[in-house]
Amino acid sequence: MANEVTVPLLPCASIDDIETFYGALGFRTTYKQRKPHGCVAVQREDLNLQFFEIAGFDPEQSYGSCLVISADIEGLHRAFAAGMRAAYGKVLVSGTPRMTRPRARKNADGSGGFSVIDPGGNWIRVFRDAATAPKPATTPAGRLTKALANAVVQADSRGNVGQAVRILDSALARPQADDDPVEQVEVLVYRAELAMVLHDSKTAAEMLACAQSVTLTEDESERAAPAFDNAAELAAALR
Repeated sequence: MANEVTVPLLPCASIDDIETFYGALGFRTTYKQRKPHGCVAVQREDLNLQFFEIAGFDPEQSYGSCLVISADIEGLHRAFAAGMRAAYGKVLVSGTPRMTRPRARKNADGSGGFSVIDPGGNWIRVFRDAATAPKPATTPAGRLTKALANAVVQADSRGNVGQAVRILDSALARPQADDDPVEQVEVLVYRAELAMVLHDSKTAAEMLACAQSVTLTEDESERAAPAFDNAAELAAALR
């Protein structure tokens, strides 16, 4: 048979918190019950998620996760970000819930992806459909890009923010004359984002200031534009 549908069933501490959060992301509630056990189902176009409530559940200890395959991860991220800004006044980049930005994933053959960590501590991992993924760049990556790729695997995929920080701090502590300035900006901005995840606003502000101070040519400024867009989002969240 074909056309089967799989709907993940994920744990949470409060179905009300889940309903509110996913409502902000553009989902509608398709089912909700309190007894004999709390559960809620939400839907956004073809994306369906269901949640069950566990008394005393700790979201920080959750192993709940699922994959979402999309042909337009950037569009989905923009929609989620807009919903967060409308509901919370900013894109949530730290704490629970939060959302990472779309980035190439070394552990997914370079395919782009981002994650939503919801109030239940569940990781909704959005990946680009392989059939629509652009071909990987053939230009050799510099040492900073390699460090960034390794850090993204640790933080965005595995949730090991501490290890990602150690990777980036080690790379930034050993500047080299041939480092690509754009790669430097990208690393500094991501390091700022990780600092915010760790609730270290002082380091985040320092990293964003360092990124702004990197000298760039006109061409390099164009290449670094996505990183600076992220930096502006992070700066707004720091206020």
